[in-house]
Amino acid sequence: SGKSKFHNVFHYPTKSWGDVGVIAWLVDAAAIISQKALLKCSYAPYARVMKKVCWEESFHILHGRDTVLAMVTGTPEQFELVQEALLRWWEPLMHFHGTHISADEDPMFVWRIKSQGNEDARQQFLDGYVPQILELGLEIPDPKLRRSEDGVWEYTEPDWDRLMAVVTGHGPASQERLAFRRLSRAEVEWVSRVMLPEAA
Repeated sequence: SGKSKFHNVFHYPTKSWGDVGVIAWLVDAAAIISQKALLKCSYAPYARVMKKVCWEESFHILHGRDTVLAMVTGTPEQFELVQEALLRWWEPLMHFHGTHISADEDPMFVWRIKSQGNEDARQQFLDGYVPQILELGLEIPDPKLRRSEDGVWEYTEPDWDRLMAVVTGHGPASQERLAFRRLSRAEVEWVSRVMLPEAA
């Protein structure tokens, strides 16, 4: 029906092994920053489960980093695949932690669901990963990206309308993903009929 929600990342297509590496390394790095901000969540069951989630994401990051390292030190064609993937994924990475909103206006912060604001999380990501990206010889597609004298990263404002389109199911691969889910459900519908006759 299209009502299902899935993470914003999955609204985008993956075109090569370069995408696989960039997603596992950088997207999951952004994710773990958000997830660590939930470790002190005021809802204890959620805080407890986040410990396991963070551990699993750490494994993804290591896998992604190894994939990217293998490709950027491989053939020129492999390096280019990573560079192209970074160009595609940079704006979704900048979208990842959400719009600028003060802690006082963020209900997730007010209710102590998370312990870090959106911009603080984005700054932490840039602090940790921009130097690593540049060290690999990759080009970040933002001519305005720089660290100011007071240590704050300045960057081109991402297109928030594009993020809203993704959130509402109108991303580049949204319909493709939903079509796959519908197909998967249809192919195993017979199991529901056998196991749960009342659901048929």
